[in-house]
Amino acid sequence: MSSAAPIAHAVTAALRSGLFIPAHPLALTAERRLDEERQCALTRYYLDAGVGGLAVGVHTTQFAIREYGMLGRVLELAARTVRERVAADGVRPVLVAGVTGRRDQALAEARTARAAGYDVALVSLAALAGASEDERIAHCEAVGEVLGVFGFYLQPAVGGFVLGREFWRRLAELPCTAAIKVAPFDRRLTLDVVEGVAASGRAGEVALYTGNDDHIVRDLLADHEPRFVGGLLGHWAVWTRSAVALFEEARRVARSGEPASPELLARADAVTECNAAVFDRANRFAGCIAGVNEVLRRGGLLRGAWCLDPTETLSPGQAKEIDRVCAAYPDLTS
Repeated sequence: MSSAAPIAHAVTAALRSGLFIPAHPLALTAERRLDEERQCALTRYYLDAGVGGLAVGVHTTQFAIREYGMLGRVLELAARTVRERVAADGVRPVLVAGVTGRRDQALAEARTARAAGYDVALVSLAALAGASEDERIAHCEAVGEVLGVFGFYLQPAVGGFVLGREFWRRLAELPCTAAIKVAPFDRRLTLDVVEGVAASGRAGEVALYTGNDDHIVRDLLADHEPRFVGGLLGHWAVWTRSAVALFEEARRVARSGEPASPELLARADAVTECNAAVFDRANRFAGCIAGVNEVLRRGGLLRGAWCLDPTETLSPGQAKEIDRVCAAYPDLTS
């Protein structure tokens, strides 16, 4: 058994308490170079909105930053901006770094993130599609020797694959596992994670975070044990201040044990509708990153909706769908 990297008590306590963690986008110039000024401004936007953490180097940040040699710089810019804010007001969000690839790449990325001051690694298993369960567990354990592990159930529609209850039990049993992002976009697969963590004996130590962008508020309200305590979501990269307020309301209701009001459940469904527009569900998520960037462009936070891949753009009709939900739900899209 290998040894897990120590995770600061303040980090594990914060994760278990339940945090609002947006997946940080990538700011580019028209020439598709890193726009450092806007990248830092985005980080400040999230901090000003009251987030509890930031996830950087994840899908919303564009995985291609690795091919363009941007990963280290993007990680450092967010961490530096957070350090500056901590120096000013003392509030320290949890920093989550996306870690991808097979063993050597994943370990190199985890070390880069640790050097930049990140707390935990959101471990993508997409590169291990043909691996055995033992190999996947060993992969997470190896990353856990460098940084604490934030497990990740990625939906099959965008490169993930089905993982059973036994995998999630074994992952939760690892001392390096601090939290799990559950994002299969499927109720039965979501419950497999819940049941696996419950069977691990570490349900009180491993925090569950929704990544189901189609079910955000209802995940937070669900009364199964263990419960979802927070979220790590690309959807929370936009309209963030309004989303923080709704998150806090959902947490209050969940903790009180009182039933959710019809008005809150209606807003939960409206969030799902807004997400379908931004994430381009009608076109199997082809325009999801461009959709996030477009909303941020409209808000003046990005200069354009550009992605590193020039062919990755808004789908036909997607801009009109974003227009429609903004008009229909101004309280959620401001």
